[in-house]
Amino acid sequence: MANYRRNWLPGGTYFFTVNLAQRSDTDLLVRHVDLLRHAVRVTKTVHPFDIVAWVVLPDHMHAIWSLPPDDADYALRWRAIKSIFSRGLPANEYTPSARLNRGERGIWQRRFWEHTIRNERDLENHIAYIHYNPVKHGHCARPIDWPHSSFHRFVRDDVLPSDWSAAAELPVPD
Repeated sequence: MANYRRNWLPGGTYFFTVNLAQRSDTDLLVRHVDLLRHAVRVTKTVHPFDIVAWVVLPDHMHAIWSLPPDDADYALRWRAIKSIFSRGLPANEYTPSARLNRGERGIWQRRFWEHTIRNERDLENHIAYIHYNPVKHGHCARPIDWPHSSFHRFVRDDVLPSDWSAAAELPVPD
Protein backbone atom coordinates (compact mmCIF):
# COMPACT_ATOMS: atom_id res chain seq x y z
CA MET A 1 0.00 0.00 0.00
CA ALA A 2 1.25 3.50 -0.80
CA ASN A 3 2.63 5.61 2.01
CA TYR A 4 0.70 8.87 1.67
CA ARG A 5 2.36 11.90 3.15
CA ARG A 6 -0.08 14.15 4.90
CA ASN A 7 0.60 17.47 6.56
CA TRP A 8 -0.82 17.34 10.09
CA LEU A 9 -0.90 20.95 11.28
CA PRO A 10 -2.95 21.49 14.47
CA GLY A 11 -5.34 24.37 13.91
CA GLY A 12 -4.57 24.31 10.19
CA THR A 13 -6.78 25.26 7.30
CA TYR A 14 -7.06 22.65 4.56
CA PHE A 15 -8.52 22.30 1.07
CA PHE A 16 -9.99 18.90 0.19
CA THR A 17 -11.31 17.06 -2.83
CA VAL A 18 -13.39 13.97 -2.08
CA ASN A 19 -14.71 11.73 -4.89
CA LEU A 20 -17.23 8.99 -5.31
CA ALA A 21 -15.79 5.64 -6.35
CA GLN A 22 -17.96 5.51 -9.48
CA ARG A 23 -17.81 9.05 -10.87
CA SER A 24 -19.47 8.38 -14.21
CA ASP A 25 -23.20 8.89 -14.70
CA THR A 26 -24.04 9.49 -11.06
CA ASP A 27 -25.72 12.30 -9.16
CA LEU A 28 -25.54 10.54 -5.81
CA LEU A 29 -24.17 13.47 -3.78
CA VAL A 30 -26.69 16.05 -4.94
CA ARG A 31 -29.56 13.54 -4.88
CA HIS A 32 -28.74 12.78 -1.24
CA VAL A 33 -27.38 16.19 -0.24
CA ASP A 34 -29.61 16.27 2.87
CA LEU A 35 -28.02 13.04 4.10
CA LEU A 36 -24.58 14.50 3.41
CA ARG A 37 -25.49 17.65 5.37
CA HIS A 38 -26.67 15.45 8.23
CA ALA A 39 -23.38 13.53 8.19
CA VAL A 40 -21.44 16.80 8.35
CA ARG A 41 -23.59 18.18 11.21
CA VAL A 42 -23.18 15.01 13.27
CA THR A 43 -19.44 14.91 12.64
CA LYS A 44 -19.02 18.60 13.54
CA THR A 45 -20.84 17.99 16.83
CA VAL A 46 -18.46 15.22 17.86
CA HIS A 47 -15.29 16.52 16.16
CA PRO A 48 -15.61 20.31 15.69
CA PHE A 49 -14.25 22.17 12.68
CA ASP A 50 -15.16 25.34 10.81
CA ILE A 51 -16.33 25.21 7.24
CA VAL A 52 -14.68 28.02 5.31
CA ALA A 53 -16.11 27.03 1.92
CA TRP A 54 -17.76 23.97 0.37
CA VAL A 55 -19.31 22.85 -2.88
CA VAL A 56 -21.10 19.56 -3.53
CA LEU A 57 -21.26 18.38 -7.12
CA PRO A 58 -22.96 15.24 -8.42
CA ASP A 59 -19.90 12.98 -8.08
CA HIS A 60 -17.36 14.87 -5.95
CA MET A 61 -16.99 17.74 -3.55
CA HIS A 62 -14.46 20.35 -2.50
CA ALA A 63 -14.18 21.87 0.95
CA ILE A 64 -11.99 24.14 3.00
CA TRP A 65 -11.95 23.49 6.74
CA SER A 66 -10.21 25.13 9.66
CA LEU A 67 -9.49 22.79 12.56
CA PRO A 68 -9.33 23.64 16.28
CA PRO A 69 -5.93 24.87 17.56
CA ASP A 70 -5.03 21.57 19.23
CA ASP A 71 -6.33 19.25 16.50
CA ALA A 72 -4.99 18.12 13.12
CA ASP A 73 -7.08 14.99 12.52
CA TYR A 74 -9.05 15.86 9.41
CA ALA A 75 -8.88 12.20 8.28
CA LEU A 76 -11.01 11.18 11.28
CA ARG A 77 -13.63 13.72 10.26
CA TRP A 78 -13.72 12.58 6.63
CA ARG A 79 -13.98 8.96 7.76
CA ALA A 80 -16.96 9.86 9.96
CA ILE A 81 -18.72 11.89 7.24
CA LYS A 82 -18.24 9.14 4.64
CA SER A 83 -19.37 6.45 7.08
CA ILE A 84 -22.53 8.25 8.24
CA PHE A 85 -23.44 9.09 4.65
CA SER A 86 -22.82 5.52 3.46
CA ARG A 87 -24.83 3.94 6.27
CA GLY A 88 -27.79 6.15 5.32
CA LEU A 89 -27.96 4.77 1.77
CA PRO A 90 -29.34 1.45 0.57
CA ALA A 91 -26.58 -1.06 -0.17
CA ASN A 92 -27.19 -1.39 -3.90
CA GLU A 93 -23.99 0.11 -5.37
CA TYR A 94 -21.38 -1.90 -7.24
CA THR A 95 -18.72 -3.03 -4.78
CA PRO A 96 -15.56 -4.79 -5.96
CA SER A 97 -14.92 -8.13 -4.27
CA ALA A 98 -11.72 -6.82 -2.63
CA ARG A 99 -13.77 -4.19 -0.84
CA LEU A 100 -16.48 -6.67 0.08
CA ASN A 101 -13.85 -8.91 1.64
CA ARG A 102 -12.81 -5.99 3.86
CA GLY A 103 -16.41 -5.18 4.79
CA GLU A 104 -16.35 -1.94 2.79
CA ARG A 105 -18.95 -0.30 0.60
CA GLY A 106 -18.29 0.86 -2.95
CA ILE A 107 -19.48 4.45 -2.57
CA TRP A 108 -16.34 6.52 -1.92
CA GLN A 109 -12.87 6.57 -3.32
CA ARG A 110 -10.65 5.48 -0.47
CA ARG A 111 -8.38 8.46 -0.41
CA PHE A 112 -8.97 12.17 -0.73
CA TRP A 113 -6.86 15.08 -1.90
CA GLU A 114 -5.66 17.41 0.84
CA HIS A 115 -3.75 20.67 0.58
CA THR A 116 -2.66 22.79 3.52
CA ILE A 117 -3.59 26.42 2.97
CA ARG A 118 -0.37 28.42 3.23
CA ASN A 119 -1.50 32.05 3.31
CA GLU A 120 -4.36 34.44 2.54
CA ARG A 121 -3.74 34.41 -1.22
CA ASP A 122 -3.73 30.61 -1.25
CA LEU A 123 -7.01 30.67 0.68
CA GLU A 124 -8.56 33.17 -1.74
CA ASN A 125 -7.52 31.07 -4.74
CA HIS A 126 -9.01 27.89 -3.28
CA ILE A 127 -12.26 29.62 -2.29
CA ALA A 128 -12.56 30.93 -5.85
CA TYR A 129 -11.84 27.43 -7.21
CA ILE A 130 -14.58 25.95 -5.03
CA HIS A 131 -17.17 28.54 -5.98
CA TYR A 132 -16.42 28.40 -9.69
CA ASN A 133 -16.25 24.60 -9.88
CA PRO A 134 -19.93 23.99 -10.81
CA VAL A 135 -19.51 26.42 -13.73
CA LYS A 136 -16.25 24.73 -14.77
CA HIS A 137 -18.03 21.35 -14.89
CA GLY A 138 -20.97 22.73 -16.88
CA HIS A 139 -23.60 22.34 -14.15
CA CYS A 140 -24.60 26.02 -14.26
CA ALA A 141 -23.76 29.28 -15.99
CA ARG A 142 -22.92 31.30 -12.86
CA PRO A 143 -21.83 30.32 -9.31
CA ILE A 144 -25.05 31.81 -7.88
CA ASP A 145 -27.07 29.28 -9.92
CA TRP A 146 -25.60 26.23 -8.13
CA PRO A 147 -27.61 25.44 -4.98
CA HIS A 148 -25.05 23.22 -3.19
CA SER A 149 -22.35 25.78 -2.52
CA SER A 150 -21.13 28.04 0.25
CA PHE A 151 -21.18 30.77 -2.40
CA HIS A 152 -24.68 31.66 -1.18
CA ARG A 153 -23.33 32.28 2.33
CA PHE A 154 -20.58 34.50 0.92
CA VAL A 155 -23.23 36.53 -0.93
CA ARG A 156 -25.55 36.68 2.09
CA ASP A 157 -22.67 37.88 4.30
CA ASP A 158 -21.66 40.55 1.72
CA VAL A 159 -18.28 38.93 1.14
CA LEU A 160 -18.98 38.43 -2.58
CA PRO A 161 -21.47 40.02 -4.98
CA SER A 162 -24.10 37.72 -6.46
CA ASP A 163 -22.70 38.32 -9.96
CA TRP A 164 -19.13 37.28 -8.95
CA SER A 165 -17.23 34.98 -11.26
CA ALA A 166 -13.73 33.52 -11.15
CA ALA A 167 -12.59 36.31 -13.48
CA ALA A 168 -13.22 38.79 -10.67
CA GLU A 169 -10.75 39.07 -7.83
CA LEU A 170 -11.99 37.63 -4.57
CA PRO A 171 -11.91 40.27 -1.82
CA VAL A 172 -9.66 39.58 1.15
CA PRO A 173 -11.75 39.05 4.31
CA ASP A 174 -11.12 41.46 7.19
